[in-house]
Amino acid sequence: MTTLLERRRIEAEFAKAVFDEMVPVIGEARALDLLGSVARKLAHETGKQLAASDGETDLASFAAVLPLWQEGGALEIEPREQTANTLAFDVVRCRYAEMYRDIGAEKLGAALSCNRDGALCEGYDRRITMDRDETIMNGHTRCNFRFTLSEDS
Repeated sequence: MTTLLERRRIEAEFAKAVFDEMVPVIGEARALDLLGSVARKLAHETGKQLAASDGETDLASFAAVLPLWQEGGALEIEPREQTANTLAFDVVRCRYAEMYRDIGAEKLGAALSCNRDGALCEGYDRRITMDRDETIMNGHTRCNFRFTLSEDS
């Protein structure tokens, strides 16, 4: 079975080739925008699919998805807090970021991977919001994920 990290590598290699062709035509910023938009749409759909398979959604069921992100040692996570309304953890090693660097696609990492996280939440349950102001992909030492469940529908 293909891990999520392996799947992202295959996608990144293809996206890099597309990006390299798009840049001379529409510019780097627009190309990144378009790829990011596609990644968000795909993540939103994935969130909806996960929610449909989970049935009732909340932060506990969302937290149960984390092992998929970690398959094959893709992420090393330090838990911070988990309550009914809060899920907080730091990613202290991100092999996704390492993979983008390895294939020479570091410019694409945030658009294709980090960009997905908030959209996945929205697709999973609109009551879940994500805050993150540091990512390894953007040169920080950690990614500080903070999810909050609002009781508003």
